[in-house]
Amino acid sequence: EKNQMRLVIKFGGTSVGTPKHIRSVAKFIQITSKKNQIVMVCSAIGDTTDDLLEISDSIKKENRVKVDSILSKLTKKHLQIAKETISNSVIRKSLNQKLESILNELKGLMHGMILLGEVTPQSLDYLISFGERLSIEIVSHAILDLKTKSVALTGKEVGIVTDSNFGQSKPLMDTTRLRVSTNLEPLFSKKFIPVIGGFAGADQHGHVTTFGRGGSDYTATIIASCIKADEVWLMSDVDGLMSADPKMVKTAKVIPEVSYVEAMEMALFGAKQIHPRSFEPLLTKKIPMRIRSTFNVNNTGTLVTANPDEKTNKTVKCVSVIRHNGLIDMRGGSMVGAPGTAATIFTTLAKAGINIMMISQSPSESSISIVVKKNDLDKAVNTLEMELLGKIIKKIDVTTDVSIIALIGSGMRGTVGVASRVFGSVAKRKTNVMMIAQGSSELNLAFVVKDSDCSSAVQALHDEFRLGN
Repeated sequence: EKNQMRLVIKFGGTSVGTPKHIRSVAKFIQITSKKNQIVMVCSAIGDTTDDLLEISDSIKKENRVKVDSILSKLTKKHLQIAKETISNSVIRKSLNQKLESILNELKGLMHGMILLGEVTPQSLDYLISFGERLSIEIVSHAILDLKTKSVALTGKEVGIVTDSNFGQSKPLMDTTRLRVSTNLEPLFSKKFIPVIGGFAGADQHGHVTTFGRGGSDYTATIIASCIKADEVWLMSDVDGLMSADPKMVKTAKVIPEVSYVEAMEMALFGAKQIHPRSFEPLLTKKIPMRIRSTFNVNNTGTLVTANPDEKTNKTVKCVSVIRHNGLIDMRGGSMVGAPGTAATIFTTLAKAGINIMMISQSPSESSISIVVKKNDLDKAVNTLEMELLGKIIKKIDVTTDVSIIALIGSGMRGTVGVASRVFGSVAKRKTNVMMIAQGSSELNLAFVVKDSDCSSAVQALHDEFRLGN
């Protein structure tokens, strides 16, 4: 153990889901802070963010009754958790005052949104930032309850400055770095544990902005880079990055060590919803990250570093899956040799707001296949039929339930015969591969199978590359 480490430790929503969990997190932080300087980053409690999103939907639908009922459920939940978490009556009283004032502000905001009868991206960001504002007060008071100094700060208060791209903002790193270190350094010297709300910052005009889903991870890495932390720990309800989804593969194991690039690929594909941007702030400073479980603290989880140990460099490190997608196959006479066909198809779909997850084109150019999420499938097919069918596309074929299986690992680069092992082991299970794509980075080989074949294909690959050992 290094003597004194500077750590940014982030806890997900399930880690602070109940009074018992919050108390054990506070205890863990208190113990860890005896040897280290700690900044804590917290997500909203449980499904609070979903509740707030539901409030915004109900405002759009002008459903006042629903708005009020969700707000009262949310208020009750937080006050109840606060009551059961804090034993000291003075601290409990102080927490209640804080929560009531935050909840009043939330009520005011909702009232304003109802009067305006609209939800703008800006007001939505302000609305959904309240989950974290409530959770950090509760967690910070739980630390105070253990006779340890702590203070709660929102992303805005700690000094995270972003562009004004509401809903998916990016930090302005130079300004942020100055402000965050100015705000946090004095707290370190006074031995305070800052508890920071994840997921949100503010633009230059002071309007609250959010980073998008999984944004608390991003908050943690931004802060780590500002204060030159030694490590970032992401604590959630999984033991680390897994070699496969444990629900699908009984023998799935925690991967001990991966590189940033591998972790990014896994973040885009994996079940673990890490914000893909989270790694950016760590890259320049080479700050290592650990992905660990709140509920199994003896397990050190997965270490993400710039240069993993040679020993951990296996050909394939993980088999991940994105289920429930649709495959669209387009062929057409005039596609052949006509430049810009693919561009036209992609532009048309982009205008309709459809995200294409995977592409494959035959060299003869007579067909292009794409994969989209199941809930985008109707819209995608509809758009293509309206705009392009009979022009550059002769025929559209659709397969509804398909899974993308991706193999990830930097050891695949330059290893001869990985593809043949992959498709050989899948073929033994009589699984038909419908489409293949491998990027030139060779970190990732992805292919598409029917949803019904997905489990057996994943199991076959997990066995083939001995990922359970």
